[in-house]
Amino acid sequence: MSFADESQSDVPLLSEKHSGIPDFLLEKARKAKVSVFETRTKPKASRNRLPVIPHGVEEQVFVDALGELGKQLGTENVERNDKPLTDGWYMEHPNTHDLMAVVDEEELVPSAMVYPGSTEEVQQVVLWANKYHIPIFPISMGRNLGYGGAAPRVRGSVLVDLGRRMNKILDISPQDYTCLIEPGVSFFALFEAVKAKGYDHLWVDVPDVGGGSVIGNTVDRGVGYTPYGDHWACHSGLEVVLPTGEVIRTGMGALPGNNTWQTFPYGFGPYSDGIFSQSNFGIVTKMGMTLMPNPGGYESFMYTFQKEDDLDQVIEIIRPLRIGNILENVAQLRHVTQSLAVGGQPRTKFYEGNGTIPDDIVHKVAATLPVGDHCWAYYGMSYGPPHIRQYKLDIIDAEFKKVPGARRIDPATLPEDEYFWARDRIAAGIPDIHELRWVNWMPNGAHIAFSPVSPIRGADAKKLYELAKRRHDEFGIDLFPAFCVGLREMHLIVELVYDRNDPKRRKDVLECLRNLIDDAAACGYGEYRTHLVLMDQVASTYNWNDGALMKFHEKLKDALDPNGIMAPGRCGIWPKQYRNRGWEMTKTSGENTQGDGVAPTSQ
Repeated sequence: MSFADESQSDVPLLSEKHSGIPDFLLEKARKAKVSVFETRTKPKASRNRLPVIPHGVEEQVFVDALGELGKQLGTENVERNDKPLTDGWYMEHPNTHDLMAVVDEEELVPSAMVYPGSTEEVQQVVLWANKYHIPIFPISMGRNLGYGGAAPRVRGSVLVDLGRRMNKILDISPQDYTCLIEPGVSFFALFEAVKAKGYDHLWVDVPDVGGGSVIGNTVDRGVGYTPYGDHWACHSGLEVVLPTGEVIRTGMGALPGNNTWQTFPYGFGPYSDGIFSQSNFGIVTKMGMTLMPNPGGYESFMYTFQKEDDLDQVIEIIRPLRIGNILENVAQLRHVTQSLAVGGQPRTKFYEGNGTIPDDIVHKVAATLPVGDHCWAYYGMSYGPPHIRQYKLDIIDAEFKKVPGARRIDPATLPEDEYFWARDRIAAGIPDIHELRWVNWMPNGAHIAFSPVSPIRGADAKKLYELAKRRHDEFGIDLFPAFCVGLREMHLIVELVYDRNDPKRRKDVLECLRNLIDDAAACGYGEYRTHLVLMDQVASTYNWNDGALMKFHEKLKDALDPNGIMAPGRCGIWPKQYRNRGWEMTKTSGENTQGDGVAPTSQ
């Protein structure tokens, strides 16, 4: 199928497929798909590195083992990864490789994909993996794009795609404001289910793009943009298949006959949920989630600030307002370059030269935007009845207007497709896909993030911004920074957008990121989340007391996963069979992600 034909094929609906688009976003998704393929030039290449076999397993043993698993799950639920790699796009993403690869696309690929349909079948897969010492890599839906997508860290792992057949919403409690879900439930699906039941008093907190798995996003500690934006903090209760095949339920779920699994997250004794977030200690098959009460009204607002140097003062204003909950949601302070890119136009429309896009061109184009020229834009939301909103909005206005040149944007002046309205919907718990547009900045657009955490302080914001700008200028990469402000901290999210079909550009982006990680760590800033190929480096920066935390993680790994089959290398945690064999990726690794085999089981 040609790119033109692929762009015209319709987008699957949520009513047809667990990963589909809801009806109300179909037209928007159709347009987004066309725009993605308009800039695609990457050829559909044949496979050069077949067959893909798990490390330490002979091919015939592997083939026979897959046949055995097929008898347990059904042959239609076990497939080899031996066909050409098809990229698709966000709504029709691959589970065969990383759609947004930053290394050679055949580097991080599974040997096979399997589709369990229940917790019991997940147990069968895990026991099978232990029997044959085959590494497995579980995904919920595989839409963790920018962080590795559906790709496994170890080439040749068997991908356990939970979402295809485990996508039920098991419960929505209108009294307790909670739900219980499986891994294949997207934010789209949960939102639609709440609306279908007529539960207008319940809101779902959603991330920037709503097609991802609620469980996948939560266990990776992703965020949304209502007051319930810290998804991990809002979960309650897990069901987990351990690496040796046992099943546990955490919190109140361990009590037979309980009715508080989704309302009280702790239960009795040590709180174990944390070891199953950003780890490789188990497979989450069910999760409880709290839902936000409808606040009785809401009103989005946007302020623009004119100078780059305003950053320090703006952040200092934000901190007490955010801690005091006058600024109520996980809001964003975004740079003007993002205001350009989120329009969905390619960079070449504005500038065709090398290096970063010049500031004078950025501001010339920004002056033509509906929100006008600016350097920083703050997107926020006030919740509650009108009189409560107005009280808070007056305080916010008085504080932000202390910045010379600050301007509150009148929403009535903005067209329907202006980015402000996407942020308005997301902060009201209504999922969207508008955020996909800025990836079109480059042909064959892909992105990868630099995501350090800092206090909500102007000096820290300025230091991180200058650090990022210096490295981006060095590598000629356009800078797209956004500060996402939590209650006591803020994340700087810098998206590096690149042409994934350009090996040199991929190399530049990876080298830039590796320098940024070390630069930030030297200043005391750590990443909260990262791409597969950067996990070893990021984990190594958390090295207080001679790496005591990683040593603790390795003890847990060896105790829970003695055969080292569960997602080896995820978040920098390697089983003993892989350690000291060159698997850890460093600055000198280049595009090589693989080590020197796996130690024999007897060792």
